[in-house]
Amino acid sequence: MPFNKKRLWDNSMSSPISLFFIKPNISLKNILFMDRKELSPLAERCRPKNLEDFIGQNHLMGDGKILKAVFEKKSPFSMILWGEPGSGKTTLAHLIAEYCDMDSYFLSAISSGVKDVRKIIDKGKDNKDKGIPTLLVIDEIHRFNKGQQDAVLEAVESGDVVLIGATTENPSFQVISPLLSRTRVLRLNKLTDNELSEILNKAMINDDLLKNKTITFEGKTRGNLIGISQGDARRMLNLLDASLLLSADGKIKEDILKEAIRDISVYYDRAGDKHYDTISAFIKSLRGSDPNAAVYYLALMLAGGEDPVFIARRMVILASEDIGNASPNAISIATSVFTAVKNIGMPEAEIILSQCATFLASCPKSNASYLAIHKAKAALGDTMPEIPMHLRNAPTNLMKSMGYSKGYRYPHDYDGHFIEDDYLPDRIKHEVFYNPTEEGSEKSIRERLSRLWPKKYKPIH
Repeated sequence: MPFNKKRLWDNSMSSPISLFFIKPNISLKNILFMDRKELSPLAERCRPKNLEDFIGQNHLMGDGKILKAVFEKKSPFSMILWGEPGSGKTTLAHLIAEYCDMDSYFLSAISSGVKDVRKIIDKGKDNKDKGIPTLLVIDEIHRFNKGQQDAVLEAVESGDVVLIGATTENPSFQVISPLLSRTRVLRLNKLTDNELSEILNKAMINDDLLKNKTITFEGKTRGNLIGISQGDARRMLNLLDASLLLSADGKIKEDILKEAIRDISVYYDRAGDKHYDTISAFIKSLRGSDPNAAVYYLALMLAGGEDPVFIARRMVILASEDIGNASPNAISIATSVFTAVKNIGMPEAEIILSQCATFLASCPKSNASYLAIHKAKAALGDTMPEIPMHLRNAPTNLMKSMGYSKGYRYPHDYDGHFIEDDYLPDRIKHEVFYNPTEEGSEKSIRERLSRLWPKKYKPIH
């Protein structure tokens, strides 16, 4: 059900029943007569109502920046606000609706469908005829399927509505190309520790329910609260709220903060941007020979519920692509780990994954095999080259009479089980596709090849 900006602000609160279970020492009778602000979570109570209170995103909100111009000119355009949780996407959408004086409607992609979108679009058409601009804000727009996004596309293109979509996921993966081309993607950064600290100060000073309380942090607890929040203002304020609930005197100690975060989950979407970013960091750490970073990102993926078989599969690929013949046993170990992880499962599989990750990160590295196949594929050209006659199979007398296999010299008949010959087609017979490094076992491979093929491989000095 679409709702205007006034209803959005008024209905942002927890239910009395849910609060009753959180605060069992409060009677239901007292809850029913509590002020509505007390029923709202701290993060919602502290949501900025004006630009002066908004903190962060200076690359968009600073003087001369794109969003600052939207507020100054009161002229929003269709945009996708892309950023991690708690970075200010929804707040900015609220502020734009408030400042730009448009007929504004807010939808959540989790609970809304095409029918809800079409109702707002129809209202937008009526408003357009009256000269009234219409703003449609869709939270979690990445959860809309193609059909739902198509329903928005035409209205955006015709100007019936101005769209603001908020998403935690990479729009290039989650938003259809036609809609993406008609909007501007604005990337919101994670909030810095200094920005979170400023938000924390404002909450304790300005919130009606906190400003008359004496709140103190024991030791490094304040810094730990900010660090645990990982750039997410909502998470920080929710943790503060939970910590104060657990504290009898407003003093937040280490054990209280630990209790508040006991069941907090790691933000990690297995189908979204976090999935790709984290596996990328993991693979690059393995490739960069940093076992500490590798096992850290491994822990992050496992804590977020990533499929351990997926992680093992990627390590098998890396063992060949980035280690190869520098440590030939890496592929065997990674393949064994892949099999073991499939058969054993979690939680024991994490030990096996950790062993493999630290081993692969510590191995000498070479991508020579990876480069070799790509160079060879590039050398194929548009037509399949002729196989040299002396290398062709000759199972019949007819084929022998046609010259198949003629002149082939069997290497095992010669000293060292080697005879220099031409194995590549004539047009590329001087090409070198595999160029072993001097790392690990590949060094001895290069030394041998330089003895066998001195024209192609220079000896190691």
